[in-house]
Amino acid sequence: MLPTSTTFAAILLTAQPSATPPMVVHAPEKTRAMWIELTPKELPNHPLGASDTVLTERAIARRTAHRTMPGLVDERDLPIDPARIESVCATGADLRVQSRWLNAISVNATDDAIHAISRLPFVVSVSPLHRSHPTTTEREQPIESDGGVASLDYGSMANQLLQIDVPSMHMRGLHGEGIIIGILDTGFNRIHEAFHSTEHPLDVIAEWDFVSSDGNTGIETGDDPNQHKHGTWILGTLAAYLPGSAIGSAFGAKFILAKTEVYATETVIEEDYYVAGLEFIEAHGGDVATSSLGYIDWYTPEMLDGLTAITTRAVNIATGNGLVCLTAAGNSGHDADPLTHTIIAPADAFNVITCGAANIDDSIAGFSSDGPTADGRLKPEVLACGVAVVSVHSTNPTGLSAVSGTSLSTPLIAGATALLMQARSDLGVAGIRNALFTTASDFVATGSTDPLFVRGYGVISAIAAAKKNRLAADLNLDGSVNALDLTTLFSAWGACSDPDPATGRCIADIDMDGTIGGTDLLFILGSWGQ
Repeated sequence: MLPTSTTFAAILLTAQPSATPPMVVHAPEKTRAMWIELTPKELPNHPLGASDTVLTERAIARRTAHRTMPGLVDERDLPIDPARIESVCATGADLRVQSRWLNAISVNATDDAIHAISRLPFVVSVSPLHRSHPTTTEREQPIESDGGVASLDYGSMANQLLQIDVPSMHMRGLHGEGIIIGILDTGFNRIHEAFHSTEHPLDVIAEWDFVSSDGNTGIETGDDPNQHKHGTWILGTLAAYLPGSAIGSAFGAKFILAKTEVYATETVIEEDYYVAGLEFIEAHGGDVATSSLGYIDWYTPEMLDGLTAITTRAVNIATGNGLVCLTAAGNSGHDADPLTHTIIAPADAFNVITCGAANIDDSIAGFSSDGPTADGRLKPEVLACGVAVVSVHSTNPTGLSAVSGTSLSTPLIAGATALLMQARSDLGVAGIRNALFTTASDFVATGSTDPLFVRGYGVISAIAAAKKNRLAADLNLDGSVNALDLTTLFSAWGACSDPDPATGRCIADIDMDGTIGGTDLLFILGSWGQ
């Protein structure tokens, strides 16, 4: 019998001439990805200001308008002391990323290095990182385009947008202009023709690959063949613009792309990339951050309390800084027991908008995860279509795909949220949540939320949320009845020819008689200046 490989190697080594000592080859020590939380940072001897941070002017402006924590910055915005990072790396550990907000770093380290790190005087705790789960239920299914509706020809994306009244926002000139949307996902293949239209080309203002630590979030050498697919679908539901084929919900917005997910199944580490990506979006002035990723592998149901999971804690800080965050509830299904839940982190964050999935007829999708959180809060909160949602094909530059999951309902709601923010710049995180929730289908019908914690407030209506607390004569929803509304009315004077698909009547038909005329003008003049 031949010797085993280990025995055979030993025979070869002992057969060497005795004058030359045998070279013993050791297998490389296995490393693990670890999260290291640190003792509080040392504060500078001057009042903290924006110059102490990496925040852009736009991020400061958003915080000025909508931050709910005291001041504009705090110690969480300060960088981690480089000397601490050097001490950790001196153990032989390799630095992955660092989190200003959570005052923590992540490393790849051997067991010996982990032991040495845990003994450093400024280290509070050392724990493993967790793997993310893209919240789709099936791979892309190629489809054919099939015509459009309303003023824009939405092609195959029409029904999923009509369900949440996005075309009604587009008719009012609200396409996401002036809004920055950040996406945390697997990567983004931007070859599709719907990203390169002359009228509305995809506008990416910042991107970073936290996996490879470079500025390319597209396909790179060594990537798994499926690495980019999930993120491309998400981006397509938001940013596609190809009339007659595919139009996304917020094609006029600008985008920040963060590649934070490693697709390969053996990878068990991405929480740190997520946190770093969220900080990147916030620092670069994002208004909305959407994620269709979740974490649950080593969190027990009791730990989904809004305070425990790493990503959940980061989302809490982001929303406190005025960044509107959306995340998928998960695809683990639901039951009729309000005491159990299947949501995933960070869906349990306090002010994140947690998105479930509906069928196109508004019924709940069978895979959509339920709540409540461990501490009894309502999650998920809102729904959009998550079954056979149409997006761009991830590899075919002219094809379309149908994909299912709360992964897809989430960016639909995120796009509608961007349009709402464009119309209602007066609303911060709490105001956006209130407007979306109290105008959603179930709450409008019953005045309450789903007691089984499956549907939340129901399917959203972008236009109803935008109109909340607005006068009927405020046609463009800018908060004032003025010459712009009068211009809209006169440009539509006469018989209604282009009705809003959400209401069946024209925008300027205030008295709902099917014609834009004198009575509508009196409404405008009677509300002038309000």
